[in-house]
Amino acid sequence: MEKNGFVPVGKIVGAHGVKGNIKVYSYTESLSVFNPGSLILLINPKGFEKSYKIKWVKPHGRLTLLSLKGVENRNTVETLIGSVFFIERAGLPEPEDGSYYWVDIIGSSVFTADDEYIGLVESIIPTGSNDVFVVKNPDNAHDNEILIPAIESVILEIDIERKTMRVDLPEGL
Repeated sequence: MEKNGFVPVGKIVGAHGVKGNIKVYSYTESLSVFNPGSLILLINPKGFEKSYKIKWVKPHGRLTLLSLKGVENRNTVETLIGSVFFIERAGLPEPEDGSYYWVDIIGSSVFTADDEYIGLVESIIPTGSNDVFVVKNPDNAHDNEILIPAIESVILEIDIERKTMRVDLPEGL
């Protein structure tokens, strides 16, 4: 989901303590997108939007802890649970060669090497060794979901401009 030049970078999943600290599920591998002093756009599930200045950020297990200027207590955080953080796309560093932002891959049409349409990338599952693309084809009632490992031997080509992906599926997939 991209919004007018902004991309999602995390979701508020809870409060931490009583002083307004926020538990965030980060969509990014690096916390560098949550730079202290920078502005971040928050959009809640009801469509409410507000910008906040980041005070500090630190890792917390599989989550991220974040403090925002103007969010000073647990009650305020609890009203924000489920909200998504966005940053300006222009503020993201260019990905390294062979790397892509998830937001650029999600929604891509997936084809085999023989140009057979498989479906659309609906989501991405991070695993310890490699990501897995969740591909769905609503026209195929039997195999509505295919899990494709994001490894070099399977992913032949990703074209971000055309939002397409070519794959060489392993036997049995």
